[in-house]
Amino acid sequence: MNSLATPLARLRLIGLLEGVSFLVLLLVAMPLKYLADQPLAVRYVGMAHGVLFMLYLLALVPVALDRRWSWRTCALAVLASVFPAGPFVFDARVLRPLEKN
Repeated sequence: MNSLATPLARLRLIGLLEGVSFLVLLLVAMPLKYLADQPLAVRYVGMAHGVLFMLYLLALVPVALDRRWSWRTCALAVLASVFPAGPFVFDARVLRPLEKN
């Protein structure tokens, strides 16, 4: 079976990629821009991160509807995506346990 066949699996993958892109933006691209005068890193990594952030929000909708998440859980999912390690914590505490059900 395809590992990305379910909305939950797709959300988990996109969340991982979004979290990694955010860390790369903060820890690699931003220092390159401000310390090494290399602004293109922020342009490309920032664009990729923005696309992944939007995909994360879109992938969140079917999972939230299917699992009948409360507004609080949906808000936590969105809030997690704006903190550097948030997607990883949300995945470990909320999403990964759902795969076992």
